[in-house]
Amino acid sequence: MKKMAVWLLAATTLLACNNKDNKPDTSGIKVDLQFKRFDQDFFSLDTNNLQQGLAALSGQYPELTGIFLQNILGAEPYAAAENSRLYLRMSAAIRDTINDVFKSTAELEKDFTAAFKIVKYYFPDYKVPAIYTVAGPMDALAQGAYGPEPNFLRPDFAGISLQFYLGRDFSIYHDEYFVNNVVPLYRSRRFSKEYIVPDVMKLVAENLFPDNSKARPLIEQMIERGKQWWLLDKFLPDTHDSLKTGYTTRQLTWCRENEGLIWAHIVKTENLYATDPFTLQNYLGEAPFTQGFSQEFSPGNLGSWIGWQIVKKYADKNSSSAVKEIMEAAPGHILEAAKYKPK
Repeated sequence: MKKMAVWLLAATTLLACNNKDNKPDTSGIKVDLQFKRFDQDFFSLDTNNLQQGLAALSGQYPELTGIFLQNILGAEPYAAAENSRLYLRMSAAIRDTINDVFKSTAELEKDFTAAFKIVKYYFPDYKVPAIYTVAGPMDALAQGAYGPEPNFLRPDFAGISLQFYLGRDFSIYHDEYFVNNVVPLYRSRRFSKEYIVPDVMKLVAENLFPDNSKARPLIEQMIERGKQWWLLDKFLPDTHDSLKTGYTTRQLTWCRENEGLIWAHIVKTENLYATDPFTLQNYLGEAPFTQGFSQEFSPGNLGSWIGWQIVKKYADKNSSSAVKEIMEAAPGHILEAAKYKPK
């Protein structure tokens, strides 16, 4: 029994050390997060006095109001009140659902605060953005670095479009027009509030280290995407990989169990330095699966996952390097130094 107790103590200590390495101590870091419900303030406007109400809203949210009216509602400045009145009348059902799903944002605020503390641990000069929730039309996706996104990041704030986080079973997400013209089902299954923090922190990672590899070969883009996921993993050490990658748990299990076969297939059948759109889209684009692999188990965007494994291998071999150094390392150097040979 004594030997067993000693073994358990050693194992517990080892696990604690590993967790400590992965999750930094941020107890001494202060973050004053501003979290504001623009959606509620907009929905509470008096439709009989919209000009004055919009002016007051603009005073309260000077950076956001114009973006919401022009870019999200699509209203010309001269028609802002008219468009707002029309949207307010048409969006009552969405408003009620949002108010039901997001009765409280306390948990979101807690999770964002914890995440930004870690960001400031690694990057002390980082200016934490305010978080504003909005609720626009059901087709009002923002254009992100890798395609349409529910959220958007500006120098001083991040906008969260709550209409895209109402739960995978929300009826509009299954509407034929929405599925065929806005977001397919394999993507809208991630439209649940547990994805909000990972989705926004992806934008933060991309903002800190923009991916400039779009015109580069496949392997370089895979590794650059992998660096983004590696950094996101640093920012959210307690968050499940399915929320960070967008893969299902079954897809993640398939990736882990077949890592060697996936890499061998890519090396054997593809030119790692290919730049043709079809190859890049197949391995780096949003899709229900990756062509050439199991339609039932493989995820889309499989190249990003392999890139992440390569970066993790490199980071493990360079554990004394700062996060910034890992992120700024050239893809070719990472590939060569990682000596990635999964079984």
